[in-house]
Amino acid sequence: MADPAECNIKVMCRFRPLNESEVNRGDKYIVKFQGEDTIMIASKPYAFDRVFQSNTSQEQVYNDCAKKIYVLEGYNGTIFAYGQTSSGKTHTMEGKLHDPEGMGIIPRIVQDIFNYIYSMDENLEFHIKVSYFEIYLDKIRDLLDVSKTNLSVHEDKNRVPYVKGCTERFVCSPDEVMDTIDEGKSNRHVAVTNMNEHSSRSHSIFLINVKQENTQTEQKLSGKLYLVDLAGSEKVSKTGAEGAVLDEAKNINKSLSALGNVISALAEGSTYVPYRDSKMTRILQDSLGGNCRTTIVICCSPSSYNESETKSTLLFGQRAKTIKNTVCVNVELTAEQWKKKYEREKEKNKTLRNTIQWLENELNRWRNGETVPIDEQFDKEKANLEAFAVDKDITITNDKPAATIGVTGNFTDSERRKCEEEIAKLYKQLDDKDEEINQQSQLVEKLKTQMLDQEELLASTRRDQDNMQAELNRLQAENDASKEEVKEVLQALEELAVNYDQKSQEVEDKTKEYELLSDELNQKSASLASIDAELQKLKEMTNHQKKRAAEMMASLLKDLAEIGIAVGNNDVKQPEGTGMIDEEFTVASSTYSKMKSEVKTMVKRSTKKMEENEKELAACQLRISQHEAKIRSLTEYLQNVEQKKRQLEESVDSLSEELVQLRAQGTRFQLLMSYISIEFPQSYKGVCVVVCPDTGESCFIVPTMC
Repeated sequence: MADPAECNIKVMCRFRPLNESEVNRGDKYIVKFQGEDTIMIASKPYAFDRVFQSNTSQEQVYNDCAKKIYVLEGYNGTIFAYGQTSSGKTHTMEGKLHDPEGMGIIPRIVQDIFNYIYSMDENLEFHIKVSYFEIYLDKIRDLLDVSKTNLSVHEDKNRVPYVKGCTERFVCSPDEVMDTIDEGKSNRHVAVTNMNEHSSRSHSIFLINVKQENTQTEQKLSGKLYLVDLAGSEKVSKTGAEGAVLDEAKNINKSLSALGNVISALAEGSTYVPYRDSKMTRILQDSLGGNCRTTIVICCSPSSYNESETKSTLLFGQRAKTIKNTVCVNVELTAEQWKKKYEREKEKNKTLRNTIQWLENELNRWRNGETVPIDEQFDKEKANLEAFAVDKDITITNDKPAATIGVTGNFTDSERRKCEEEIAKLYKQLDDKDEEINQQSQLVEKLKTQMLDQEELLASTRRDQDNMQAELNRLQAENDASKEEVKEVLQALEELAVNYDQKSQEVEDKTKEYELLSDELNQKSASLASIDAELQKLKEMTNHQKKRAAEMMASLLKDLAEIGIAVGNNDVKQPEGTGMIDEEFTVASSTYSKMKSEVKTMVKRSTKKMEENEKELAACQLRISQHEAKIRSLTEYLQNVEQKKRQLEESVDSLSEELVQLRAQGTRFQLLMSYISIEFPQSYKGVCVVVCPDTGESCFIVPTMC
């Protein structure tokens, strides 16, 4: 590389016109322009390298910001637009890509690069590569190959960051470049917000890599041009972002905050600059404080509605304007140039050795008490003139080197020969040292490469260690949780055992109660059967008595009828014998009276008997109703007992199943513990029982570490 030189970052400020929504809202135009480099907002001045008013054309912005193409002179360059959302960043960087008047910086600089190449010497050979990628949700995504969604940032041998694995496409004309841009834009993330219908949701970076070689002199120059369209900072209250758009806004504001921190650290001269806080600042590390000519276009809104955001953007630009970059030409020296440089350095070393010899001789003379004349003393100005002449390949023919004059003027032939031998010896040592230095330089470069590899390996190892530590912590937490779970399972097993004993005792009690109820039921059934038999006998006896009473009444009525007939016949025969009739009548009367008394007695006895039978029948009916009620209550009780019996049988079955499962688990647990004691006698001491959530069974038992 050529000698480095310092240059400030150029900051241009551009204001867009008021948009339709701001006009309809009646917002004020708060910006006042003072000259071409200063603006006023609320009586506070802001100075930049150039200020563009709202009516500035795209061509004028390009001519002042990016017309001079440093990339073709071997320099690195960066142009990026910064500002709030809907402030005109994409319009400034891209514009209308295929409109001659409306296209922005990127299409114009592409046209000028190829026009400049076409007009240059035919001995120059150019190789141009382009890349196009975006930073979306802090992940680098290749816009020319959508399958590459999370690229990483690495450093080359010169510690310059680059995106590893990004698609590089060789181009030969502006049309090929524009086709590449169109392809990338179709894959870029955009969304609709309250402030912008085509809001960019990512930071896009278009990289142009130019290498040129002079076929005659074999001189090679290289340069990179970063054209960056940053996503705008957002206030959620104004944009109305929700869901995924809100997450995008958070990441955009986070990366822009990291960029602001880098700018602040560089502006304050801080020893630590947080480039690694964001992938965007990591990629732009060389553009901010490194080997790059950087131009920042801050895009602002003139509306009073966005006054706070505009002031914040202007302060960002003022801080960035104080940053200095150290730029140099990226040139690859040819073998001849390296040889000339080596010869020049060799002559410098020779002159310095002569100067050292001169000073040593002069010092020895002073130490020996000899006074050295002024004309023989070391002349610093003449030595500097010699060094300058050697450095510029200028030989001073009129004067000999001061050191040589001083050394040889006062020496004898033997001393001169001795000095020449010493000088030859020193030259040989110097050549050996040069060779050793060359070897050491190569070794240093090799060690630097190894150190970078080791640093990367160390970082990877640290990441792996952190991951392993996190995994170890997770496993430890799982182990603790498993131990707690084992305790809970053992406690649950103990509770199940206690419950099982209680249930077993309860089953035994219920079984005994069931047996007692069964015996009582059998007794009640036998009693009911005997009562039914007795009731049947009473019914038969009642029927028999009713039948006898009916027969007696029928017999009595028959006798009365016969008596009536007999009496009637006597009346008929009355005329034949009155005396006999009277006698017979008397007999009949006595007989009738006797029969009447007997009938009355019989009727009384029958009535009494019937009353007794009716009372006994009523008592039997009462007993029957009582027995029927008792039978119903016993039937209901029997049904309840049957239902309890079924429930107890079901409970016994379920408890039996649980007992079988617990015995099976105990068997498996004992088998696994015996297996663990054999296979892991010292490394493991606990078990983790994983319980299936559907069946409640233990699915498997995992050994846990100590």
